[in-house]
Amino acid sequence: MATLGSITPSCVPLTTHDLLAIGQRFGIDYRFPEAPDRSQPAPCVARGRVMDVEIDPTLRVTYSDLDVLHAYASTSRRAAPWFLSVILEGRIQVGLGHQSFQLQAGDAFSAHFNEQTGLEVFQPAPQRLRILNVSLLACTELPSFSSINSSPIDVAPPATPVLHTWQVPQFLIHSLEAALASNWPVERQRLLWEGLALQLLAHGLPTASLEPSDAGKAVSLPSGLTQRDHQRLERLRQQLENSPNQDYRLEQLARNAAMSPSSLRSKFHRCYGCSIFDYLRRCRLAQAQEYLRKGHSVQQTAHACGYRHATNFATAFKRAFGIAPHEVHHRH
Repeated sequence: MATLGSITPSCVPLTTHDLLAIGQRFGIDYRFPEAPDRSQPAPCVARGRVMDVEIDPTLRVTYSDLDVLHAYASTSRRAAPWFLSVILEGRIQVGLGHQSFQLQAGDAFSAHFNEQTGLEVFQPAPQRLRILNVSLLACTELPSFSSINSSPIDVAPPATPVLHTWQVPQFLIHSLEAALASNWPVERQRLLWEGLALQLLAHGLPTASLEPSDAGKAVSLPSGLTQRDHQRLERLRQQLENSPNQDYRLEQLARNAAMSPSSLRSKFHRCYGCSIFDYLRRCRLAQAQEYLRKGHSVQQTAHACGYRHATNFATAFKRAFGIAPHEVHHRH
């Protein structure tokens, strides 16, 4: 039977301490770029409520309705076969590995991640943010209605992390809003949320995850890309990842990929969900983390990772990770 409850009551302040406690429960690391010195009292980051609906041990729905007062970021570390998020109001930035997307009301994403590659989400402020999450937990099959004798759909998680963005059909948005406004008894709520969760999974899971595995099946490519395009883009991506400290120019990269600069920009974004130089920046900052953990100074790290000025590096690093680079250096 479903259990319905609020992690926070309606319209209460959420401090940094409150979010850290929620994060400990669900395996989420929260960061607060705008938080004052930690010796000061915990600031109010948001105000609102978070409702949790456990449909069964494998399926959970969580709804957040928050007035975000100060920007914050999170990294989900607990491995999840599939995690879906629908933005009903507001905007977020979501990232996984070297992919990153800006999403707003009506957008959604589906993600498979693990402890090594966590799901990154950034919530800007000020804004009202309403998000509905569906978590498919530690199983390889979708739950099925107990009253229907049908075989569950096989949705074994992929071998590597996946981040897939999609648009929520308008009729489903209306259904979600109606469910959130309803005041039905718990057992009816169970049927209502189980049905809506399954609809979201049906719309939001990548097609490949709903089909039987086939070793001989061709790799699914983004629309408008050929297999040769993908091979060239992948070689370029690996070059950026392996040597992020080099001084790259779009024209030279385009010549190496046998494409025009405009075609390369368009196809790279279509394939990886970000621009070439956004990808390069994330590669440089990931490399910078490793340098700092090994004891290199901020100045040494900035130059080694392709930044001419340490101040520019420090600004980019804090924007990406929520802490200043010298804090990482001092911790290690």
